Amino acid sequence: MASDHRTALLQLLSRISFRLGDFTLSSGAKSDYYIDCRTTTLHAEGGRLTGLAILDLLREFKLKPAAVGGLTMGADPIVSNVATASAWRAQEHPTSPLIHGFLVRKAEKSHGTGRRIEGFLEKNASVIIVDDVCTTGASTITAIEAAKDARMNVIAAVCLVEREEAEGRPAVEAACEGAPFLRMFTAHEVREAHVAQLAM
Repeated sequence: MASDHRTALLQLLSRISFRLGDFTLSSGAKSDYYIDCRTTTLHAEGGRLTGLAILDLLREFKLKPAAVGGLTMGADPIVSNVATASAWRAQEHPTSPLIHGFLVRKAEKSHGTGRRIEGFLEKNASVIIVDDVCTTGASTITAIEAAKDARMNVIAAVCLVEREEAEGRPAVEAACEGAPFLRMFTAHEVREAHVAQLAM
């Protein structure tokens, strides 16, 4: 079943989120392709598959976080999907743990509580940082640093798609300080699946 979730997610992601063309990335670099994961993570079936596939990945690596979180807004639907999927799975399997969610603001708000992190927030809790696409790793690192500043324990970082740029993985791994940096797919895998669908 785990591989089924991942395979189905790849097929949907490559069909509705991948585009060939001439694009400028957030880093300023040029690319002949663009992956907008939110098209998939905000899709009804795509969201379901995202949550389940990430739960499968966490189980594979024996990771047991109290919560998942990430930088708004690329991580928002991923966080919600994983938390909801954990609740559905716990209903079916009572021993399956609930995984809560939190979101990291790009800047502290100037009103209300002034919190940088919204949602789950417990000191010393084991958490995982999630992101949609990792290029330079900047947004993932920002979320990792915010979680650490809140005295939470980052036990892993997970991205849906890694573009495999030279600077991205080393920077995220350095921020993780020994915790694993996992990916669901490489950009090459998504591209191959996209091209295969065009050829059908």
